[in-house]
Amino acid sequence: MGFSWLVNPRFTPGPSAVLDDAGYAAARAAITAWPGYAPTRLVPLPAIAAEAGIGALHLKDESGRFGLGSFKALGGAYAVARQAGLHGKGITVTCATDGNHGRSVAWGAARAGCRAVIFVHETVSQGRVEAIAAFGAEVRRVPGNYDDAVRRAAETAAREGWIVVSDTSYPGYDEIPRDVMQGYRLMAEEALAALPAPPTHIFVQAGVGGIAAAAAAQAAIMAPAARVIVAEPDRASCLLASARSGQASTLGGALDTIMAGLACGEPSLLAWQDLDRRAFAFAEVPDDDVAPLMRRLAAGNPRVEAGESAVAGLAVLLRAAADPRARAAFGLDRESQALVFSTEGATDPALYAELVGTAGQR
Repeated sequence: MGFSWLVNPRFTPGPSAVLDDAGYAAARAAITAWPGYAPTRLVPLPAIAAEAGIGALHLKDESGRFGLGSFKALGGAYAVARQAGLHGKGITVTCATDGNHGRSVAWGAARAGCRAVIFVHETVSQGRVEAIAAFGAEVRRVPGNYDDAVRRAAETAAREGWIVVSDTSYPGYDEIPRDVMQGYRLMAEEALAALPAPPTHIFVQAGVGGIAAAAAAQAAIMAPAARVIVAEPDRASCLLASARSGQASTLGGALDTIMAGLACGEPSLLAWQDLDRRAFAFAEVPDDDVAPLMRRLAAGNPRVEAGESAVAGLAVLLRAAADPRARAAFGLDRESQALVFSTEGATDPALYAELVGTAGQR
């Protein structure tokens, strides 16, 4: 099976153009003061590093984040808290979601004492819907894909006077997504601070691009020499398509990938503004790589509970390491120090059990 990738012809190292340090300092101070905050663990993976022919590999495990099971807890909930602080508890917040962002917004709304209405598209699993509703949010299922749900949430919010708390930005809407991305930076800071040596490569998955841009922004400060490689499903690789065309590009269709949290066909304009220059490369991974890596991590020592959207970065690393052209282009060698992010745990327990099977029963 082919491996498609692109070294970014516009790559220009430097600080983020969209995420300022003052905004991040505010996000960091707020989130680290929440009850239950603790940095998530950083897991060394020496056997996989040896297999890949690199010096070291560490994985940031987000499965325990605030009991929500994903890094998304850092972004949506922080943005809701900001809006509740600005406008009071009487607001209604809304968003579209593949699952994890909506869960964070619903949790944040419950913490802030405001109402949440969450839009999900037709293929979001019932398990993820129930996890969102457990925080008291109203969940509305709409036809189409994730991008259709984004549009429905925006249209409904405009009509009803609600506040959209989205992790994707579009023309005329970028301040709240900026807050979401500032929250995400905390995950990258924790990982970079815990590494025994600065990373040479950071492989990070992307849907609309928010987490990848946040990781790149923090790396520019703490590990400026690191090369950030963005990983996407090959059925929903809107950022790779954008890198090839030189402008934000939209993919249509069902975006039918097992990596549900990454099934996005339209980049966040805010994230793309940074990734267009700050990402070293873009690559895509097929669904066939997902379950075997989930099982491998579940059977490891230590065990890592990685959901189906959590392993794309690791999958791209392994494919690049095994492909002579990509290995040379990415600059991977025996001295490379790689960082990957396992961005969610078993956020859909039934699907996780189906994909992992007995490997997860330890």
